[in-house]
Amino acid sequence: MGTTTKAIARNEVIGENTEKTKARGFLKRTWPLHLMLLPAVILQFIFVYVPLGGLVIAFQDYKPYDGIFHSKWVGLEHFKFMFDYPDIQQVITNTAFIACLKIICGIIVPFIFALLLNEVNFNPFKRTVQTLVYLPYFISWVFLGGILNDMLASDGIINSVLHDWFGMKESILFLGDGDWFRFVVVLSDVWQQFGYGTIVYLAALAGVNPSLYEAAEVDGATRWKQTWHVTIPSLLPIVIVVGTLALGNILNAGFDQIFNLYNPLVYDKGDIIDTFVYRTGILNGQYSLATAVGIFKSLIGFVLIIVGYKLAHKYADYKIF
Repeated sequence: MGTTTKAIARNEVIGENTEKTKARGFLKRTWPLHLMLLPAVILQFIFVYVPLGGLVIAFQDYKPYDGIFHSKWVGLEHFKFMFDYPDIQQVITNTAFIACLKIICGIIVPFIFALLLNEVNFNPFKRTVQTLVYLPYFISWVFLGGILNDMLASDGIINSVLHDWFGMKESILFLGDGDWFRFVVVLSDVWQQFGYGTIVYLAALAGVNPSLYEAAEVDGATRWKQTWHVTIPSLLPIVIVVGTLALGNILNAGFDQIFNLYNPLVYDKGDIIDTFVYRTGILNGQYSLATAVGIFKSLIGFVLIIVGYKLAHKYADYKIF
């Protein structure tokens, strides 16, 4: 019995030594890659993790001249005040409504466009169209916001066309009316983003087995039936993945876009959490309240991301780890 125990212990020691030897060998081979990764890790630590210490001001009556270490501790007072704030419910509603519309349209439009573009057999035309619809993705909203403000002004090109061609007498306040503002925000976001989404779906279509189309054609299926019974079912898994992962962005309605387009006339329909935090914290100096709102948004987003990954794994067998 004692001999068996000693043998087991010896085997365990040998196994541990073998694992350590493998680990040393792995690090010896891959240290240049770790060295290349080091600058990115340092930047991530400095600009992402170090600022997290500032979240403590959400639990303080923060005064810039007192600093983090000398400001009065108030606990959850700002969180309570946040939910009693008269505008916060409307801000959360606006954020969720705009973000949901963006997510839905951002799935449907690229999906349909990818199906249509996939039917084009002339490759030069196909590549040209794909490049043109992808270009807006790289344009900053600072630049696009200026263009849209000029185009959609009461004396802009859009209202001029409506006056001259369709005989409209009154100008439409696209960026001065809350309902029109939401429409402009969603439409312009889809226009900028759908080219990128199209590439995702086209990449998925490239992986569809051609023999499925051949078998369907042999069975007498028309091109429309091939699309309905082969192409669309093949795309459904990636649609599920995109849709479920987008759940984490329900409270991200696009700060850079709305900040460059909105104005006080549309605060009731266009103000979102990020712009509210900007005005409350930066412009009005209520740093603690703005931080509390930001933490609330981040926690909800974190929960939704976890739920999204669980759903993606369950229904589309998608997982990162």
